[in-house]
Amino acid sequence: MTAVAPTVPSATRHPSPAPRLSRWLLRLHRPALCAWAGLVVLLSAALLWLGGPLTDASAAAWEQYNACDGASRCAYDQPSIIRYKEVYSATTFAVLALPFLVAAWAGATLTSRELETGTAQLTWAQSVSPVHWLTATLALPATLVVAGTGLVVTLHHLAWSAGEGRIDTAKSWSDFQTFYAGGPLTVALALLGLVVGVLVGLLLRRSLPALATSVVATGGVFAIVHTALPYLWPSVTQVRNRVQDAPSGAGILVDEGILTSTGARLPNPYCGSDVFPDCRAMYDKLDAVGYYRDFHPLAHYWPLQLVATALTCAIVAVLVFAAYRVLKSRTGGAPRGASTTV
Repeated sequence: MTAVAPTVPSATRHPSPAPRLSRWLLRLHRPALCAWAGLVVLLSAALLWLGGPLTDASAAAWEQYNACDGASRCAYDQPSIIRYKEVYSATTFAVLALPFLVAAWAGATLTSRELETGTAQLTWAQSVSPVHWLTATLALPATLVVAGTGLVVTLHHLAWSAGEGRIDTAKSWSDFQTFYAGGPLTVALALLGLVVGVLVGLLLRRSLPALATSVVATGGVFAIVHTALPYLWPSVTQVRNRVQDAPSGAGILVDEGILTSTGARLPNPYCGSDVFPDCRAMYDKLDAVGYYRDFHPLAHYWPLQLVATALTCAIVAVLVFAAYRVLKSRTGGAPRGASTTV
């Protein structure tokens, strides 16, 4: 007699909620996904144009200008130089705006709108637990944000590198906008904007207030990271034993001032050289014997980027933990399938 395998009634078969939830999220946020993809493609194209034809044209124009050697009449391609500067400024601004755009979108849509309209509660009452819902809400956008932002910051760094040493007015690596727009720190800041938006949405549960609060909160964390940045890696000290000339080490400035004969450090009076009688009298009164300057040279570019990125990711981890705690407190840790109101 042949044994027949037991069959499971069709009523008890439940498809895995993970694929359904992912498909639902993609369908729900399709306009935002298309807008993000379009922004990344356009910005990438502009950066490729900047690092290729625009850089070559501007570099050739600077060669023409330098060949004039100060002549009163000189023919060179000035529009190419101006065009490079304009496109560089515009693309750099666009890259730096990405964390705030992500924060605004996340605050206005990802969690606040779902809670405001009751869509999230309906999802929880069917087949998806609140924790699973939040995990999918974070994971899918985070992947897209990291991929898109990572692409444009890489292209920005390559575009800046293409003009280094070839364009006389090219920005220094220590320029605030250039430093952030061309490194992984901006990718971490974009991820931060996403998590801030999700957390604020869980707290406020209203789209417009969550949008504004998310942007402001992201800007606040950005300011904290920027303030801490010069102190995240040991700086280099340059000393001049005369007060005639201040140190001129190029890089990210940490601190500078004057040194006394006892080795004490005093704030920089910004008087000038001691060849001027007034300045000489002031330096004698302060017992100044030289200048000091603490700064980060080019060799510190990647250490600063990576340490600041790690700090930002640590803040992101704390905010993700806070988001799950807020969700648990609002739902009471309801099991999947339970009716929950927030």
